[in-house]
Amino acid sequence: MLLCLTVSCFAFPALAANATLEKAIDGFVRPAYAAFHTVAAKETGDVQALCAKPSQEKLAAARKNFVALVSAWSRVEIVRFGPVTEENRLDRILFWPDRKSIGLKQVQAALADEDATAGNAAQLAGKSVAMQGLGALEFVLFGTGSETLGVPGDPYRCSYGLAIAQNLEDMAKAISDAWQMPDGIASTWANPGPDNPLYRNDDEALTELFDVFVHGLEMTRDVRLNGFLGNTPDDDKPKQAIFWRSGATVISLGKNLAGMKALFEASGLASLLPAESAWIAQSIDFEFNTSQTMIGHEPAPIADMLSSDNRGGLPALRLITSHLSELFGVNMAAALGLSAGFSSLDGD
Repeated sequence: MLLCLTVSCFAFPALAANATLEKAIDGFVRPAYAAFHTVAAKETGDVQALCAKPSQEKLAAARKNFVALVSAWSRVEIVRFGPVTEENRLDRILFWPDRKSIGLKQVQAALADEDATAGNAAQLAGKSVAMQGLGALEFVLFGTGSETLGVPGDPYRCSYGLAIAQNLEDMAKAISDAWQMPDGIASTWANPGPDNPLYRNDDEALTELFDVFVHGLEMTRDVRLNGFLGNTPDDDKPKQAIFWRSGATVISLGKNLAGMKALFEASGLASLLPAESAWIAQSIDFEFNTSQTMIGHEPAPIADMLSSDNRGGLPALRLITSHLSELFGVNMAAALGLSAGFSSLDGD
């Protein structure tokens, strides 16, 4: 599903873009990427401790912080432009969906062959994107054979996991540092103008912010939810869900929506609406708040959730994301004087 929300489809009215974008950057983007870096650094430390002295307690700690790392990433991954797109970082952090299990096969091959280059963070960074991100680390920590990490005797698996964790930490730091630079992407985005290499006017800069919500909702619903959630229980495919091994599927979905909610609030985008359209922001707040009350905050097997009476509330969550897509892509767009192009929202 693609909604045409680019400058070629509409023009934003002359609005106070600079203030809105600065609030988005300082109130959400910078702290969210910094938090991702902090949790990534902790995961490196936890895996390093596990490798140095394997135990069930240390394995449990590394697994617990992996879920925290998924949470931190899922909250900020909606910002899919800027430094995260450089050096192929977006796919290197999370290669998904892996429809043909290419990544899984590569990770399993590295473990079976004890590929020394995959156990070195610097060398791993140059290998397949599917071998060096959250999906690979999840399999190392939770996949078949992972129980050996809790006892001495499987140093390669742990060294590979440590290389992945270090690689994720390095990328998280690079992205966070780039957003903190006073003359970097933050300044470029918040100060559109004719000499700006990326954003020539307010319309283009605000479109980048608006697209975070439009495309973030599409990703959450169409790629993540619909990737495993069928129209009926018989159509569900729990092992096609993201992070199913670690039980972090619903946590990740919830953090995607929580990130959009936090960005919406931090940016003050609602303040750009005319008074007669204030109901749109109120409706958006209501839908975001409802989504958060439905989401579990502890890891749980997605298969168990789908087998419950209401399938973990996931069909309702899918409906909420469709409502939000309409509120952003249709109602808010119209209220701000936009004219959207083709959308397959109709019939969702």
